[in-house]
Amino acid sequence: MGIAMTTQHKLRFSPQLWQDCEQHYQVNTEHYLALQDTYQVNVNLLLLAQHLDQQELFFTQQQWESLTACIELWENNVVQPYRKLRRLTKPHMDSTEYEKMLNVELIMERKSQQMLLQRLNQFQADGDASNTNNYLSLFGLDETVVA
Repeated sequence: MGIAMTTQHKLRFSPQLWQDCEQHYQVNTEHYLALQDTYQVNVNLLLLAQHLDQQELFFTQQQWESLTACIELWENNVVQPYRKLRRLTKPHMDSTEYEKMLNVELIMERKSQQMLLQRLNQFQADGDASNTNNYLSLFGLDETVVA
């Protein structure tokens, strides 16, 4: 599950949480990538929101804004430009070279996940509404886009 209780009854999230999210991602990879490309939804944040909903741990709209903000510079200045470069170069690379580029992007995604986990561990689960809706509302969307 990737969640533990500390002695102060605060939630403590572990990196295992991302393995759980990745399993969910593998079920419908193309749909998540389409949401990323069409609406600029961050797949890590969407998977996190869905995972927390399944665990019935709800965070506020402000907490989702904070999570989004904590990776914004990293995503905008490093991950997204690299992703664009990888996609542009794909037709000019052999499969081994392209796989290496994918692996570098995965390292960058893991860094985003570490940043999110660090911020998440500063929060209390104080929300009372769907995390998925709270996150997607930042894009003017709701849960129907992931149904």
